[in-house]
Amino acid sequence: MKRLGALTLAAVLAVAGLSACRGADKTDAQGAGGVKTDTGITKEPCPKSEHKDRGCIYLGIISDLTVGPFHALAVPITEAQKKFWQRVNAQGGIGGYDVDAETYVRDNKYNPQTHNEVYQEMKGKILALAQSLGSPTTAAILPDMRQNNVLATPAAWTSAYAFEDNILESGANYCFESMNAVDYAKDAFKPRSVMAVHLAGDYGDDAAAGTKIAAEKNGITFIDVKTDSGTDKQAGAINAIVSQKPDLVIITTGPADTAAVVGGAAQRGYTGKFIGTSPSWNPGLLQSPAAPALKALYLQTAPWKTFSTDSPGHRAMREALGSSVTPNDGYTSGWVWSYPLLAALKKAQADGDLTRAGVVKAAKSLTKVDYEGMLPDGAGNYAGGPDGQFRQSLLYSPATGNGTTDVPLVKDYFVGPTAKDYKLDKPCYEKL
Repeated sequence: MKRLGALTLAAVLAVAGLSACRGADKTDAQGAGGVKTDTGITKEPCPKSEHKDRGCIYLGIISDLTVGPFHALAVPITEAQKKFWQRVNAQGGIGGYDVDAETYVRDNKYNPQTHNEVYQEMKGKILALAQSLGSPTTAAILPDMRQNNVLATPAAWTSAYAFEDNILESGANYCFESMNAVDYAKDAFKPRSVMAVHLAGDYGDDAAAGTKIAAEKNGITFIDVKTDSGTDKQAGAINAIVSQKPDLVIITTGPADTAAVVGGAAQRGYTGKFIGTSPSWNPGLLQSPAAPALKALYLQTAPWKTFSTDSPGHRAMREALGSSVTPNDGYTSGWVWSYPLLAALKKAQADGDLTRAGVVKAAKSLTKVDYEGMLPDGAGNYAGGPDGQFRQSLLYSPATGNGTTDVPLVKDYFVGPTAKDYKLDKPCYEKL
């Protein structure tokens, strides 16, 4: 499995930090109701809690909050998660504790080394991570997470998470999402060739691997093109598209890069189809110069339905956020990603063990998660390992979009024959 250079730093620092617990109970101390606790839980109330009779469970958030390529999504992701845990507290908390997901919120700038640095600063003060944004950034702290029983909810969808006990992923991974995109395109567009344009690493390579696997199964020629992040670095990808003229491009980049590639290729006469992996899209792109090209050529895959969907979970999210927010599916993602950690904490509390090890054990025993209708039944089977991975995704079209979050749905939850039959025996990106 690929690992980044920052892992060396993570390994060196793994021994440090646990002694710096911010008022945490001692290891295996008895918490509320006789439940075992250790790092990241205090008998004292959370700093902003109105419930002075409750202790506090501290969760960390590490996200792309300022200058990275995903900050337009990451800021609402983080805000939704804060509101999610506030709702949990308003509904009674967890076994005599409120949850604090605000004290330890840090910016990773989508940089693995920065991600590891801020993780090291907070790891002795939190029970778990409510968010770890990015697959290459999360990879930088995984060895330490394993060693110290730190559970994380990722803001990412790499297939590697199917093999990680310390990760609670939600939705179809990039590999299955891309398989579904190619299977859909096979019937809708009859492509003879497909090009994967993608960033390097666990994110882009995972989607490209799924594209390759589905292309081979469907007898479609596959072309692999890696690109770097940055709108000024897409000339090579655009040249590859225009010169090789694939019928279909599966693009896995940041949103601004998507606009640069689609708009640039269209400007030079490309008329094929693009399908973007979920993090490649932001509805604000429909207010960019690339909007006409996106409306004409682009479809968007997604792991779950958009902000205005009528489900109990979507309604709860909108109520918690208030009417003043601008719809953004970063909010939707942040809310959805929080349900499995809530289920794991409740299960650990019911088992009498809210230690880090107890929470990890509880997480891996879950056979389903109540997403309040935001994901279909059957999602959240962590006990099932790779075979239990959720494989359904959706497809949207910005053709009649107006820059709000809700572009029209083209295809509801579906799983194509490639993903349905695929044996996930290792991370997909290792097969690219």
